[in-house]
Amino acid sequence: MKAVTVISEKAYKKTERNAWKVFKSQRYLYYMSIPFVIWVFVFQYLPLWGWTMAFQKYKPGLSFFEQKWVGLEHFRTLFRDDHFYQVLRNTLAMSLMGLIAGFIVPVVFALLLNEVRIQVIKRFVQTVSYLPHFVSWVVAAGIVTKMLSADGGVVNDMFMGLGIIEQPIQFMAQGKLFWWVVTFGDIWKETGWNAIIYLAAIAGIGPELYEAARVDGASRFRQMWHITLPGIRPTIIILLIMSIGHLLGTGFEKQFLLGNHLVIDYSEVLDLYALNYGLAMGRYSFGTAINIFNSVISLIFLFAANGIFKRYTNESIM
Repeated sequence: MKAVTVISEKAYKKTERNAWKVFKSQRYLYYMSIPFVIWVFVFQYLPLWGWTMAFQKYKPGLSFFEQKWVGLEHFRTLFRDDHFYQVLRNTLAMSLMGLIAGFIVPVVFALLLNEVRIQVIKRFVQTVSYLPHFVSWVVAAGIVTKMLSADGGVVNDMFMGLGIIEQPIQFMAQGKLFWWVVTFGDIWKETGWNAIIYLAAIAGIGPELYEAARVDGASRFRQMWHITLPGIRPTIIILLIMSIGHLLGTGFEKQFLLGNHLVIDYSEVLDLYALNYGLAMGRYSFGTAINIFNSVISLIFLFAANGIFKRYTNESIM
């Protein structure tokens, strides 16, 4: 027993010396990382102090110790509000639709674009596809609204020209269509940008694998299915896990700019709910409680997705 203890102490000291040697040899890299660590702490962790507002009846102008503590009152108010569950339904529905479409479409687009052999066409298509990402949602929402307009909109004119419909469809006035409008608008705006990382992953696959497959008589579809997709599988899984972690963080720009009073029952999401019933009404503590709920559920989704994928695919982010 004594011998084992001595060996353990020696191994610990050796590990400690090795760690110190690594630190000394890479000290300049650690020095360079200090500004970024400070930035993350100041802008990501320090603001968490504001979460204390959710447990207070916060009033601006009073110091921290002068605030009235109310415990979980704001959370009870939140969970008793029927409108909250409607907003949660909208958030989950649009997030899930965006998650599914936002992964399938960019992956398929990257696979098809990778098969284009004429480099000029490939670069042109890729450039045109990711340009909408740099357009703000203010402009993008205007484009989407104009395209779906019942009065001269491209989509309605095309459907009527093909004989699919006889009368223009009021896309922006039907709540049941709003989730689809947001999803397709997001696909149009972000597909090219999201495909870039998959194209980069595809570029890292060894060309000898494709050469061997061609020698064996594999078609381009077979090469895509058995070489390209397995080659980018780790990238797909990691991005999927991160996206699941942000499932409730769908934002509010799309819904705010594309929505109107006719579709309010389908367009309002958690961020808009916090804005309208928290900040806009001076209920800062209530708005903070909503954001805490959002963050906690997102964290649960992240760890759950990471655990599931780690168990069944041996791929994870932690």
